[in-house]
Amino acid sequence: MKIGIISDTHGCLETWQKVFNQYFTDADVIIHAGDVLYHGPRNSIPAEYNPKQLAEVLNNCPVPILTVCGNCDTEVDGMVLNLPIQSPYTYLMINDLRIVATHGHNLTTEAKQVMAKRLKANIFITGHTHIAALEKIEDIIYLNPGSPGMSKRPDGRGTIAWINDNRVEILDIATGQALLSTALA
Repeated sequence: MKIGIISDTHGCLETWQKVFNQYFTDADVIIHAGDVLYHGPRNSIPAEYNPKQLAEVLNNCPVPILTVCGNCDTEVDGMVLNLPIQSPYTYLMINDLRIVATHGHNLTTEAKQVMAKRLKANIFITGHTHIAALEKIEDIIYLNPGSPGMSKRPDGRGTIAWINDNRVEILDIATGQALLSTALA
């Protein structure tokens, strides 16, 4: 089982294509934690910003994509995407793993932990911060894949995550280096 995890693509077409081609072509499913097409009013418009073309690429993606609504996603994004985007949460059960994803922009750390416990999540995924994070608390993995094209990490590295070979890893998209990693069990 391989699950690709990405967030905060913000219309960055070339970055999506690089990530997909290098990391996600053999994924069973991709989880997108929101902010798919629009660059957001607080962000500079990236040179590769092409939300129309990114929507077409996502619509034709051969790997199923589950997407949650981020704070920059709107109803009009759902009109150009052939995948549901307006739900603030997605809940996926795969191989006895309970995965909950949300953008997370309106949740405190405490609220995330309460929700993860209530939903009996094994993995709780958020986005929004553009900074990758991976933490295990009381057997629940809290994961933020960061942003591949609009990273706010001090080192500027674009990041994604995946669940592969019973591990959760955050990867530097330029090198493939695992920056953070934890076992599922």
